[in-house]
Order: sequence, then structure tokens, then C-alpha cells
Amino acid sequence: MAERSGNHTMGYEWDFEQLAEFPTLIEGPAWDGSGLLFTEIAASRIQRYDPETGECAVVREDTNLANGMIFDQNWQLYACEGGKDDSGRRIVRYDPGAEAVVIVDNYEGKRLNSPNDLAIDSQFRIWFTDPRYSDDRHTMELDHESVFRADPMPDGSWMIHRVTFDTTRPNGLLVSPDESTLYVAQSDYGTDRKRELRAYPINEDGSLGEYSVLHDFGPHRGIDGMVHDVDGNIIACAGWQKSGPGPMIYVFSPTGRVLETHPVPADRPTNCSWGDADLRTLYVTCGSGHLFRARTNYRGKLWYPEPSA
Repeated sequence: MAERSGNHTMGYEWDFEQLAEFPTLIEGPAWDGSGLLFTEIAASRIQRYDPETGECAVVREDTNLANGMIFDQNWQLYACEGGKDDSGRRIVRYDPGAEAVVIVDNYEGKRLNSPNDLAIDSQFRIWFTDPRYSDDRHTMELDHESVFRADPMPDGSWMIHRVTFDTTRPNGLLVSPDESTLYVAQSDYGTDRKRELRAYPINEDGSLGEYSVLHDFGPHRGIDGMVHDVDGNIIACAGWQKSGPGPMIYVFSPTGRVLETHPVPADRPTNCSWGDADLRTLYVTCGSGHLFRARTNYRGKLWYPEPSA
């Protein structure tokens, strides 16, 4: 039976309903039009939650520890495969019933670290973060943890560009609805490290300008994943039980003002996606293995699908 937890907020109260629980963390939620895909990272597989039946089912296996996922405007599914061996560490496209199509797996001849999360703009350019969060760093070939942009070429290939030179362990990211800003979660670990929500202006050539800090999480766990609503607000997963205000969904204005906070009834919310026909339901994955949903007072912004009401 689904479990519910009502939470006090500064505004509209969100009622989190527990939909499923897995042994280890889940991530990468992506709404496919009628159900929610998400990654069971340690098991290297993608699950799908069906709201009609209330059941989860495996829809893809052998995903090289896939993490973040997103659909583009043509309903094609892309993912960050973060596996640290030579078969992972890449951005891929998952076509139904076919092998993964590799988009990019190296920069200047050196293999990527562990691609984490991604965003797609109207030019079909893929922006993605490439941190290395585990202590197993001996396989790293790059000496930086950056944000990249992969541009589609007329011949079907992709050209990769490094766009940040000041990040360490970047995590979630978003392209603003007007495509003028790239929001990046700088979410390093350690008391002397930065955990910030940053806004980088996107220049005409696709490079980034100097960032501004919209929110500083101080010594506490910063943002993991985040999504936009139709008004450009940022709905972000952050916090944990170890310190600070705890596991939380934050609603930020485009300029970083905290509009609402919603405590999550499980530890380490990892990512979120809008779902249901009107895109007013927020689905939340957690490091504790829990999957939740909550009806909200916001309408989500996704490339696919558009809300029906």
C-alpha cells in the first residue's frame, strides 16, 4: 500500500506518496508520456513505473550504471552512462530494441569521468556534467570535472566542447526556457568545498559567461537534480539527514529566491521529473531507494510531452 506523508511548507502543502522502494539509490526520472522511467544505477537497469497499475517493471538492462536521462523534442531518450570501465563513461541514446548509440565518450582523446546529468536545448545540443563522485579515481584520464556541450553535426556525428573551467563535481543542470542561462549545481563534498546553485549566461556561440551564485548551501548537501516549471522556476532536490534542514525539495525563482521548501520523507532526494497528463505531479527519486510523487501547485516544463491541460 502506498504511504503518504504530509509536509509543512511556506505555501501550498505537498503530500508525498511513496510508490516503490529499491535496495539502493535510484535516479534519472524521465516521463515518457504515460509512465515514469528511472535508473536503478547499481543494477545497471532502467525501471518504468506505470501509474495505471502502480507497478514497476524493468525495461532495459546492461546500462553501464546509467544515471541521468532525458527525452528530446523527438521523443528520443538520452542517458549518462557513468560506469567507470571502458564500456561506460559516455552519453548515449537508447533506441527501442537496439544497442545504445554512443554520442560522446571522450574529450581531446581522454575518456570522460562519469557523466551524471544532462539537458537538451532547442538546437538539440546536449549539455552534460562530468564529475567523479566515488573515491575510485585511479581510472580518471581527465584532470578536471567540467560541464560539456555536445553539438549534433550534419553528418550525424557529434562535436564535444568543454564549457566550464571553474567547476568541481558539477551535478544537475538546466537550460533556462529562454535559453539565455545554464543553471548548474556545483555540488562537491567536503567542508571546504563549494555547494552552490550557479547561473551561467549562455553566449551566442554556445560558450558560457561568468557565473553568479543564486544560492549557497554552505556546509550542507547541495543540489543533485532539478527541473523547471513553465514560469522558469527551478524545482531542486537537495539536502540530507546528516546536516542542515534535511532532505528537501526547493522551489527557486529564476533569480534564486527561495519560494517554497518541501521536506521529503526519505533521505537524499536525488532527482525529479514532472509527470501525469497535466505535468503538475512531481516524481522524486531518492538515494534511499524510495520513489515518491506529489501533486503540486506548479505546471512542469519538459521538452516532451507538452501538458494536455
